[in-house]
Amino acid sequence: MSDDVTPKRPRFLTTEQVADELAVGLPTVRQLLKTGELRGLQIGSRGVWRIAVTDVEDYIEQAYRVTAERIAAGEVGDDEPAP
Repeated sequence: MSDDVTPKRPRFLTTEQVADELAVGLPTVRQLLKTGELRGLQIGSRGVWRIAVTDVEDYIEQAYRVTAERIAAGEVGDDEPAP
């Protein structure tokens, strides 16, 4: 048996966990799920959303690609408020 025990990361996340991971609000996560921009699945009769960790990672990679393309096209402005 190995002493190198790493905590196992869950396969699926809740909408709250995804919101924390992306630093956005729950309405944003729900909208991403509704539009299909972020893959997820509904489980049970109440339709509780679960999102695979790999789908969150794929969403982030795609967001980086889209952002890079928008920067290259000169479509991205500075959205940070002035101090």
